[in-house]
Amino acid sequence: MANHHVRSTHLDALGHQIVDGRVYPGRPLAQSVTPAGVLHGSTAAFAAGIATRGVLLDLASDGPLPMGHPITSADFEAAEARQGVRLESGDALVVRCGWVYAIDPARPMPGISLDAVRWMHRRGVSLYAGGLGDAHPPLDPAVPGPLHRVALPLLGMPLIDVAELTELAAVCAESNRYAFLLTVAPLRIHGLTGVPVNPLAIF
Repeated sequence: MANHHVRSTHLDALGHQIVDGRVYPGRPLAQSVTPAGVLHGSTAAFAAGIATRGVLLDLASDGPLPMGHPITSADFEAAEARQGVRLESGDALVVRCGWVYAIDPARPMPGISLDAVRWMHRRGVSLYAGGLGDAHPPLDPAVPGPLHRVALPLLGMPLIDVAELTELAAVCAESNRYAFLLTVAPLRIHGLTGVPVNPLAIF
């Protein structure tokens, strides 16, 4: 199965990214990935499903983010204040940017900065779900892809890529309610680095 592409909302397992030859939380790659599949850090960790409080921070309430915009902690805190909600430890952070995920060199995509990842760590975010994640091209060549190269493999934060958030944002705005029960029920296929999912927000 090939899950890591822009045509599928998918959940990245911790074994999707390797840093310095290790998989979170420091397991050597040779002990984690084999020709038969991923033994440590695979989608097996999500076989029982995920259920937690989700919080939508709609950064595109006034229109799509500008090209190449670095999403920072200030963006998150401004959205919290505007929406009257606060992200708490254990919550899933759901972020809407107002973009369709399409890599186009003429239109640099906005994306999560390292500052934003540090903020997520301080707040105790359990899961990130976004229409966009890391910027293309990278915002900082020294730390390309903070979500996939820091949050996932170093902090152990699972990621849902390419989430469709238009309808969710409309419901949240209409009800003036930006927190909900988020459920994710991945396919029970073990040994993968990612799996297609259909996240549900329940009010």
